[in-house]
Amino acid sequence: MDTADQARRLSELYEEVLGGGRVPGVPRPLVAASWERSLAAAVDPEADAAAVVLDPDVLAALRANHPLQAVLPVLRQTLTTIADEASHIMIITDAQGMILWREGSAQVKRQADRIALSEGAIWAEDQIGTNGMGTALAVGQPVQIHSAEHLVRRIHEWTCAAAPVHDPDTGKLLGAVDVSGPLRTVHPAMVALVTAAAQLAEGQLRVRMAAADEMLRARNMRHLMALGNAPGALLTPTGRVLAVQPLEWLPDRLVVPDGAERIDLGDGREGLVERLDEGFLLRMPGSPVRRLRPTLRLKLLGSGQPIAVVGGREIALTLRRAEVLALLLLHPTGLTAEQLMLQLYGDEGNPTTVRAEMHRLRNLLGGGVLDTKPYRIIADVTGDVTDVQTAIREGDLGAALELYAGPLLARSDAPALRAERDELEATVRRAVLDADDPDLLWRFAQTPTGAEDLEIFELLDAHLPATDHRRPAVTARLHRLDAL
Repeated sequence: MDTADQARRLSELYEEVLGGGRVPGVPRPLVAASWERSLAAAVDPEADAAAVVLDPDVLAALRANHPLQAVLPVLRQTLTTIADEASHIMIITDAQGMILWREGSAQVKRQADRIALSEGAIWAEDQIGTNGMGTALAVGQPVQIHSAEHLVRRIHEWTCAAAPVHDPDTGKLLGAVDVSGPLRTVHPAMVALVTAAAQLAEGQLRVRMAAADEMLRARNMRHLMALGNAPGALLTPTGRVLAVQPLEWLPDRLVVPDGAERIDLGDGREGLVERLDEGFLLRMPGSPVRRLRPTLRLKLLGSGQPIAVVGGREIALTLRRAEVLALLLLHPTGLTAEQLMLQLYGDEGNPTTVRAEMHRLRNLLGGGVLDTKPYRIIADVTGDVTDVQTAIREGDLGAALELYAGPLLARSDAPALRAERDELEATVRRAVLDADDPDLLWRFAQTPTGAEDLEIFELLDAHLPATDHRRPAVTARLHRLDAL
């Protein structure tokens, strides 16, 4: 059956069913069930458009924090070119059906705007009735909705196919990938296309999860080793078992309720859980309590308040205290009072001032964190600045940009830290330029360092496709930087 004939028959069926008439056929079971859910939610078949449209600033914040942001490049690569050539648009929603991203044919986007098929609008079934995205989210499987299968009459000129995307860690629904277009663009391969894209996205999320697991294991394995030969396990924040001793005595996942100190192991036994900086340590009642050095995490990048996290306790740092800790982080073998003085103040400093500041810092952070003779950090320490350096050395530029919130202690005038800040900025920038990747260039352009970099925006202007949604922002910024 050709597209026009199919649309006409669906329209006749739609009128008969919603009019309460007797019809020789019925909608597909998937569609019939969706109509029933939508009508029960009081969706008006004569509705004009999606009811809720978000403010752009709110939408930007939701995008930045959504897990699918990380796999946007693979979805663009898989769908956008095909959608553009076939007069479709690619759409990505969150789990509530809100459209976070929309890319593809400029002409089709203009048509889509008339029915609020646009970023910030909510296309859940209970808001706008049966549609590809909302129905895929409702039933948890790929679907195609064509013409008058949409409950709302105004959408009958559209066809869409969507597939849900799940979190490979928890199995929870993250959102949906959709390809939509005018009625004439229907194609039997649309469902297969969005299904493949959703599977690719989940695969990329699984790779990122594996990398995060490895980092968590590396940073926290010492807690498990401290139990000696006693049974224990290292768990992720979501309860997945990452490491266990002895082997094969636990399931792959355990439920760890918020605030719980004891959990059911699923076989009649109870285990004790201790919250770590990342995840949990599980041990059996009666096993030895670990005696480990405290942990210290330093957040020193960007223009925000420098933070020290000691064993889960968050401490806001003054600039001077942050400078001292930054220097000790970057010099793990330690520094004397005279060396700290020179790096903080140059030749005009006084070692007595440094000793007094170190005394106050030791009281603030607690025992087991700082040592003297020389001054050094003896806690198990990590920091965003050293993590960025490590990621760049290992060639993981994506991870480096995730951590790089901006310059190292941007307000500091300490001579040594000015040099460290300049070196880190130059290293990150050079790595981004050498990668020649538009998505990495764009991510660097969102940092305080990259936001004022003319060369970065010139490269973005040269590399981004004409239809890329980021191009207007790049053009505007380029004009401003050119005028400086």
